[in-house]
Amino acid sequence: MQNIRNIAIIAHVDHGKTTLVDKIIHASKLFAEHQHFDDLLLDNNDLERERGITIVSKNVSVRYKGVKINVIDTPGHADFGGEVERVLKMADGVLLLVDAFEGAMPQTRFVLGKAIQLGLKPIVVVNKVDKENCRPDEVHEQVFDLMFNLDATEDQLDFTTLYGSSKQGWMSTDWTQPTDNITPLLDAIIDVIPAAPFREGTPQMQITSLDYSSFVGRIAIGRVHRGTLTEGMPINLMKADGSIKKGRIKELQVFEGLGRKSVQEVSAGEICAVTGIEGFDIGDTIADAENPEALARISIDEPTMNMLFTINNSPFFGKEGKFVTSRHLRERLFKETEKNLALRVKETDREDSFLVFGRGILHLSVLIETMRREGYELQVGQPQVIYKEIDGVRCEPIEQLVVDVPEETAGKVIELVSMRKGELNIMEPKGDLQHLEFTIPSRGLIGLRNNVLTATAGEAIMNHRFLAYEPYKGTIPGRNNGSIISMETGPGTAYSIDKLQDRGVFFVDPGVEVYMGQVIGEHNRQNDITVNIQKGKKLTNMRASGSDDNAKIAPAKNFSLEEAMEYIQKDEYLEVTPKSLRMRKIYLDENERNRMGKKEEVA
Repeated sequence: MQNIRNIAIIAHVDHGKTTLVDKIIHASKLFAEHQHFDDLLLDNNDLERERGITIVSKNVSVRYKGVKINVIDTPGHADFGGEVERVLKMADGVLLLVDAFEGAMPQTRFVLGKAIQLGLKPIVVVNKVDKENCRPDEVHEQVFDLMFNLDATEDQLDFTTLYGSSKQGWMSTDWTQPTDNITPLLDAIIDVIPAAPFREGTPQMQITSLDYSSFVGRIAIGRVHRGTLTEGMPINLMKADGSIKKGRIKELQVFEGLGRKSVQEVSAGEICAVTGIEGFDIGDTIADAENPEALARISIDEPTMNMLFTINNSPFFGKEGKFVTSRHLRERLFKETEKNLALRVKETDREDSFLVFGRGILHLSVLIETMRREGYELQVGQPQVIYKEIDGVRCEPIEQLVVDVPEETAGKVIELVSMRKGELNIMEPKGDLQHLEFTIPSRGLIGLRNNVLTATAGEAIMNHRFLAYEPYKGTIPGRNNGSIISMETGPGTAYSIDKLQDRGVFFVDPGVEVYMGQVIGEHNRQNDITVNIQKGKKLTNMRASGSDDNAKIAPAKNFSLEEAMEYIQKDEYLEVTPKSLRMRKIYLDENERNRMGKKEEVA
């Protein structure tokens, strides 16, 4: 039986997980001297590189002192918790990475809680000890308290701690004595993490991940729980509904370095990829052909937010995208649910609209951004939180919000959060920042980040995680300002926009094509107004030097995808195409808008 360690790396966003995996790969000399490689080897899709976050968990293996170490890189953001929950099933231990200044963040707590429930053995790595005003010893104490609060066993609380800097490529058991390599970490993995156990018996493997190849179709990835899988062997596939499908393994591959290599057989404890099996879902069990036994399915936390996805029916539809029909939208959304476990899609009473349920704004925005890059055009409605009836009481999702902010602007942040039914639980100094912890309804978080960043001149650091469902907290004031709406279709003129600047802030520059009913700005007052920005200046043949006003126009306000999703109101859609983001009223015609508004008031 070959010696194997299966380890998952968990940490908060931006604490250095993917950088550490790079260094482990380099330390094990996977690359030949002449090979060139980039940083962040595992963040290999464009979105991950641009945002600097891991979205999809990935596997890589290294060999050290004759031991094979399977490393699983996991996302640090709570919105992608579905990814973490399924891949922890493949690990025997976890590497908990924490920043030497920031310490354990709320989303670390979320993932660590899952690992401790599964009984995984932790190694704590206090990273970035080369940063100014870092506090490694305090952070070490904080991690111990956190594990204790999460009901860790005595064995789990007796964890090994290493200190170092992933970026500079060193690890040590004492942060005051830097080394010049990360071998102390690799030694600790071999000494502390238990070897993957070999369980005798009929074969069992739970599918925890999937891949796709245009040559062989869908590939099932998971860890062999018991027995041995061999190439060409007949198997039974145990489905969620209790049904059993017969199949045959065509090919087996194990992870070797950054790639995979074909093998004849795979024993219990090893992570492998299986091709040739049709119609499987994540969570299904590959079992013996004679005596099939299913493993317990992966439990995934419920979504807390939903959004309406519908086809693009604006006057500009089909100009920029390749996939614009409801059939395209439907196929793409249902395909996403196959691998994105925390996502749910529900059909509505309209053929062209779907309700998509997810973990939060970021979870849904990554899906929308991925779709627009693939050439889809769609429209989405305002994000809504999911309410539940518990013991006859209407309950809503509550989140823990942590804000680190300069002392002079802490008061503004507390005021903004309190207006949205947030309650301040902890306020303490942390270096030269104030550390604030709130509980706040998920509804209150929609649109909050923008306001907090504006109030603190961009210096606030915000993180949040789902806590529990609690009784409904009452109404939360929405956006105070109304919308400026275009009256006509066509390019806006500098002359018109200049004359209307005292009415509010515009989202479009002169010369940009807009359509009737498009939201082109934010009004200074609470009501919506309709304006004509296509009107040109009346020309005469009189000329006078210096009497013509030169238009001085403030630059248009630009929104990121998440900001636009949080900004729109109930009666508005966000139109998303490969090249543009446009906000619009659901009913483009002003008379129809007024009629529908009156109907709602009567209802």
